[in-house]
Amino acid sequence: MTAVSLQLDGKIALISGGSRGIGAETVRLFTQAGARVAFSYRKARKQAEALAAECGGPGRCAALEQDLSSAADGRALVASAVATFGRLDILVANHGIWKAEDTPIAEMAEAQWRQTLAVNLDAVFGLVQAAVTQMERQAAPVAGEAVGHIVLISSTAGQRGEANHADYAVTKGALISLTKSLSSELAAKGIRVNCVAPGWVATDMSTTTMADPVTWPKIVAGIPVGRAASAREIAGPVLFLCTPLAGFISGEVLNVNGGSVLVG
Repeated sequence: MTAVSLQLDGKIALISGGSRGIGAETVRLFTQAGARVAFSYRKARKQAEALAAECGGPGRCAALEQDLSSAADGRALVASAVATFGRLDILVANHGIWKAEDTPIAEMAEAQWRQTLAVNLDAVFGLVQAAVTQMERQAAPVAGEAVGHIVLISSTAGQRGEANHADYAVTKGALISLTKSLSSELAAKGIRVNCVAPGWVATDMSTTTMADPVTWPKIVAGIPVGRAASAREIAGPVLFLCTPLAGFISGEVLNVNGGSVLVG
Protein backbone atom coordinates (compact mmCIF):
# COMPACT_ATOMS: atom_id res chain seq x y z
CA MET A 1 0.00 0.00 0.00
CA THR A 2 1.36 3.43 -0.95
CA ALA A 3 1.41 5.96 1.86
CA VAL A 4 -0.46 9.23 1.35
CA SER A 5 1.65 12.29 2.06
CA LEU A 6 1.34 16.04 1.74
CA GLN A 7 4.12 16.91 -0.67
CA LEU A 8 5.16 20.13 -2.39
CA ASP A 9 8.14 18.81 -4.34
CA GLY A 10 9.32 21.30 -6.94
CA LYS A 11 7.12 24.12 -5.68
CA ILE A 12 8.28 27.62 -4.73
CA ALA A 13 6.47 29.25 -1.82
CA LEU A 14 6.53 32.75 -0.34
CA ILE A 15 5.42 33.16 3.27
CA SER A 16 5.11 36.68 4.64
CA GLY A 17 5.93 37.18 8.31
CA GLY A 18 7.81 33.91 8.48
CA SER A 19 10.41 34.49 11.16
CA ARG A 20 8.30 33.50 14.16
CA GLY A 21 5.02 32.02 15.32
CA ILE A 22 2.66 30.57 12.75
CA GLY A 23 4.85 31.82 9.92
CA ALA A 24 7.97 30.06 11.15
CA GLU A 25 6.15 26.75 11.59
CA THR A 26 4.71 27.12 8.10
CA VAL A 27 8.22 27.67 6.73
CA ARG A 28 9.43 24.53 8.50
CA LEU A 29 6.51 22.42 7.34
CA PHE A 30 6.68 23.59 3.73
CA THR A 31 10.39 22.84 3.46
CA GLN A 32 9.83 19.44 5.05
CA ALA A 33 7.19 18.84 2.37
CA GLY A 34 9.77 19.48 -0.34
CA ALA A 35 9.12 23.11 -1.28
CA ARG A 36 11.73 25.81 -1.62
CA VAL A 37 10.64 28.68 0.57
CA ALA A 38 11.25 32.41 0.73
CA PHE A 39 9.92 34.19 3.80
CA SER A 40 9.94 37.75 5.02
CA TYR A 41 11.00 39.32 8.28
CA ARG A 42 11.15 42.92 9.44
CA LYS A 43 13.46 43.18 12.46
CA ALA A 44 14.39 39.70 13.70
CA ARG A 45 17.40 39.18 11.42
CA LYS A 46 19.23 36.64 13.61
CA GLN A 47 16.08 34.65 14.21
CA ALA A 48 15.22 34.69 10.50
CA GLU A 49 18.71 33.69 9.40
CA ALA A 50 18.74 30.84 11.93
CA LEU A 51 15.41 29.58 10.62
CA ALA A 52 16.61 29.72 7.00
CA ALA A 53 19.72 27.74 7.94
CA GLU A 54 17.63 25.20 9.87
CA CYS A 55 15.43 24.70 6.82
CA GLY A 56 18.21 24.06 4.32
CA GLY A 57 19.93 27.37 3.75
CA PRO A 58 20.70 28.95 0.36
CA GLY A 59 19.00 27.24 -2.53
CA ARG A 60 16.31 25.80 -0.27
CA CYS A 61 15.17 28.48 2.16
CA ALA A 62 15.73 32.25 2.02
CA ALA A 63 15.01 34.97 4.58
CA LEU A 64 14.09 38.28 2.93
CA GLU A 65 14.12 41.50 4.92
CA GLN A 66 11.06 43.54 3.96
CA ASP A 67 8.80 46.03 5.71
CA LEU A 68 5.17 45.34 4.87
CA SER A 69 3.14 48.49 5.40
CA SER A 70 2.06 49.35 1.85
CA ALA A 71 1.01 47.75 -1.40
CA ALA A 72 4.38 48.67 -2.88
CA ASP A 73 6.09 46.74 -0.07
CA GLY A 74 4.04 43.66 -0.92
CA ARG A 75 4.95 43.88 -4.58
CA ALA A 76 8.61 44.33 -3.68
CA LEU A 77 8.59 41.17 -1.57
CA VAL A 78 7.16 39.09 -4.40
CA ALA A 79 9.81 40.50 -6.74
CA SER A 80 12.54 39.52 -4.27
CA ALA A 81 11.17 35.99 -3.93
CA VAL A 82 11.00 35.53 -7.70
CA ALA A 83 14.52 36.93 -8.07
CA THR A 84 15.70 34.38 -5.47
CA PHE A 85 14.02 31.23 -6.79
CA GLY A 86 12.92 32.11 -10.32
CA ARG A 87 9.18 31.56 -10.00
CA LEU A 88 6.29 31.50 -7.53
CA ASP A 89 3.72 28.75 -7.04
CA ILE A 90 2.38 29.48 -3.56
CA LEU A 91 1.73 32.63 -1.56
CA VAL A 92 0.85 32.52 2.14
CA ALA A 93 -0.06 35.99 3.40
CA ASN A 94 0.61 35.42 7.07
CA HIS A 95 2.02 38.70 8.38
CA GLY A 96 -0.04 41.08 10.49
CA ILE A 97 -0.12 43.26 13.58
CA TRP A 98 -2.38 43.16 16.63
CA LYS A 99 -2.07 45.52 19.55
CA ALA A 100 -2.29 43.52 22.77
CA GLU A 101 -3.61 46.46 24.81
CA ASP A 102 -7.36 47.00 24.65
CA THR A 103 -8.28 50.19 22.80
CA PRO A 104 -11.95 51.24 22.87
CA ILE A 105 -13.11 52.71 19.59
CA ALA A 106 -13.79 56.09 21.25
CA GLU A 107 -10.12 56.27 22.24
CA MET A 108 -8.46 54.69 19.21
CA ALA A 109 -6.00 57.01 17.53
CA GLU A 110 -6.42 57.39 13.79
CA ALA A 111 -2.72 56.56 13.46
CA GLN A 112 -3.32 53.11 15.00
CA TRP A 113 -6.29 52.51 12.69
CA ARG A 114 -4.30 53.52 9.60
CA GLN A 115 -1.24 51.49 10.57
CA THR A 116 -3.25 48.31 11.12
CA LEU A 117 -5.02 48.67 7.79
CA ALA A 118 -1.75 49.47 6.02
CA VAL A 119 0.04 46.36 7.31
CA ASN A 120 -2.84 43.89 7.43
CA LEU A 121 -4.60 44.92 4.20
CA ASP A 122 -2.60 47.23 1.93
CA ALA A 123 0.47 45.02 1.97
CA VAL A 124 -1.65 41.93 1.36
CA PHE A 125 -3.17 43.65 -1.68
CA GLY A 126 0.32 44.25 -3.06
CA LEU A 127 1.39 40.68 -2.34
CA VAL A 128 -1.66 39.18 -4.01
CA GLN A 129 -1.52 41.52 -7.01
CA ALA A 130 2.11 40.71 -7.75
CA ALA A 131 1.73 36.99 -7.00
CA VAL A 132 -1.23 36.62 -9.35
CA THR A 133 0.62 38.47 -12.09
CA GLN A 134 3.59 36.13 -11.67
CA MET A 135 1.49 32.95 -11.53
CA GLU A 136 -0.46 33.91 -14.65
CA ARG A 137 2.79 34.62 -16.48
CA GLN A 138 4.31 31.23 -15.67
CA ALA A 139 1.87 28.78 -17.20
CA ALA A 140 -1.40 28.52 -19.06
CA PRO A 141 -3.99 26.74 -16.90
CA VAL A 142 -5.04 23.21 -17.71
CA ALA A 143 -8.79 22.88 -17.38
CA GLY A 144 -9.69 22.05 -13.79
CA GLU A 145 -6.12 21.92 -12.50
CA ALA A 146 -4.40 24.28 -10.07
CA VAL A 147 -1.38 26.23 -11.27
CA GLY A 148 -1.01 28.31 -8.13
CA HIS A 149 -2.21 28.60 -4.54
CA ILE A 150 -2.86 31.62 -2.34
CA VAL A 151 -3.72 31.25 1.35
CA LEU A 152 -4.73 34.29 3.37
CA ILE A 153 -4.52 34.11 7.17
CA SER A 154 -7.58 35.62 8.82
CA SER A 155 -8.82 35.13 12.41
CA THR A 156 -11.87 34.38 14.49
CA ALA A 157 -11.85 38.14 15.10
CA GLY A 158 -12.76 38.60 11.44
CA GLN A 159 -15.85 36.42 11.89
CA ARG A 160 -17.35 37.51 15.19
CA GLY A 161 -15.51 40.79 15.83
CA GLU A 162 -13.28 41.58 18.78
CA ALA A 163 -14.20 44.23 21.32
CA ASN A 164 -11.53 46.89 21.82
CA HIS A 165 -9.65 45.63 18.75
CA ALA A 166 -11.89 46.94 15.98
CA ASP A 167 -8.95 47.82 13.75
CA TYR A 168 -7.65 44.26 13.75
CA ALA A 169 -11.09 42.65 13.37
CA VAL A 170 -11.91 44.86 10.38
CA THR A 171 -8.78 43.78 8.52
CA LYS A 172 -9.29 40.10 9.22
CA GLY A 173 -12.93 40.28 8.12
CA ALA A 174 -11.80 41.98 4.93
CA LEU A 175 -9.42 39.09 4.19
CA ILE A 176 -12.36 36.70 4.28
CA SER A 177 -14.22 38.85 1.73
CA LEU A 178 -11.05 39.09 -0.32
CA THR A 179 -10.73 35.31 -0.35
CA LYS A 180 -14.21 34.88 -1.76
CA SER A 181 -13.78 37.64 -4.34
CA LEU A 182 -10.43 36.30 -5.53
CA SER A 183 -11.73 32.75 -5.73
CA SER A 184 -14.59 33.73 -8.01
CA GLU A 185 -12.14 35.71 -10.15
CA LEU A 186 -9.18 33.32 -10.28
CA ALA A 187 -10.40 29.73 -9.88
CA ALA A 188 -11.05 29.32 -13.60
CA LYS A 189 -7.50 30.54 -14.25
CA GLY A 190 -6.09 27.74 -12.13
CA ILE A 191 -5.28 29.81 -9.04
CA ARG A 192 -6.85 28.47 -5.86
CA VAL A 193 -7.47 31.09 -3.18
CA ASN A 194 -8.44 29.98 0.31
CA CYS A 195 -8.32 31.28 3.85
CA VAL A 196 -7.32 29.84 7.22
CA ALA A 197 -8.96 31.50 10.21
CA PRO A 198 -7.13 30.59 13.44
CA GLY A 199 -8.46 31.07 16.91
CA TRP A 200 -6.10 31.61 19.85
CA VAL A 201 -2.60 30.34 19.11
CA ALA A 202 0.31 30.06 21.54
CA THR A 203 2.75 32.54 19.92
CA ASP A 204 4.74 35.59 20.94
CA MET A 205 1.81 37.77 19.93
CA SER A 206 -0.53 36.17 22.46
CA THR A 207 1.93 35.71 25.35
CA THR A 208 0.69 38.68 27.37
CA THR A 209 -2.96 37.67 27.14
CA MET A 210 -2.29 34.02 27.89
CA ALA A 211 -0.31 35.01 30.99
CA ASP A 212 -3.18 37.10 32.40
CA PRO A 213 -4.69 35.09 35.30
CA VAL A 214 -8.07 36.82 34.96
CA THR A 215 -8.54 37.18 31.21
CA TRP A 216 -7.11 33.91 29.93
CA PRO A 217 -9.38 31.49 31.87
CA LYS A 218 -12.39 33.37 30.48
CA ILE A 219 -11.08 32.99 26.94
CA VAL A 220 -10.32 29.28 27.36
CA ALA A 221 -13.84 28.74 28.67
CA GLY A 222 -15.09 29.70 25.22
CA ILE A 223 -12.87 27.20 23.39
CA PRO A 224 -14.49 23.73 23.37
CA VAL A 225 -11.11 22.01 22.91
CA GLY A 226 -10.00 23.77 26.11
CA ARG A 227 -6.66 25.26 25.04
CA ALA A 228 -4.87 27.42 22.54
CA ALA A 229 -3.51 25.88 19.34
CA SER A 230 0.15 25.31 18.68
CA ALA A 231 1.60 27.14 15.69
CA ARG A 232 2.08 23.82 13.91
CA GLU A 233 -1.63 23.07 14.22
CA ILE A 234 -2.26 26.13 12.05
CA ALA A 235 0.61 25.48 9.64
CA GLY A 236 -0.73 21.97 8.90
CA PRO A 237 -4.04 23.13 7.41
CA VAL A 238 -2.19 25.81 5.43
CA LEU A 239 0.03 23.11 3.94
CA PHE A 240 -2.96 20.92 3.07
CA LEU A 241 -4.63 23.74 1.13
CA CYS A 242 -1.55 24.03 -1.09
CA THR A 243 -1.34 20.35 -2.04
CA PRO A 244 -3.08 18.45 -4.87
CA LEU A 245 -5.38 16.87 -2.28
CA ALA A 246 -7.04 20.30 -1.95
CA GLY A 247 -7.30 20.87 -5.69
CA PHE A 248 -11.11 21.15 -5.58
CA ILE A 249 -11.18 23.61 -2.68
CA SER A 250 -11.56 27.26 -3.65
CA GLY A 251 -12.89 30.26 -1.73
CA GLU A 252 -13.03 28.28 1.51
CA VAL A 253 -12.62 29.70 5.01
CA LEU A 254 -11.05 26.91 7.03
CA ASN A 255 -11.71 27.47 10.72
CA VAL A 256 -8.92 26.23 12.97
CA ASN A 257 -10.10 27.42 16.34
CA GLY A 258 -10.84 24.47 18.60
CA GLY A 259 -14.57 24.74 17.88
CA SER A 260 -14.99 28.28 19.17
CA VAL A 261 -16.45 29.79 15.97
CA LEU A 262 -18.50 27.55 13.72
CA VAL A 263 -19.05 29.84 10.73
CA GLY A 264 -17.55 30.29 7.27
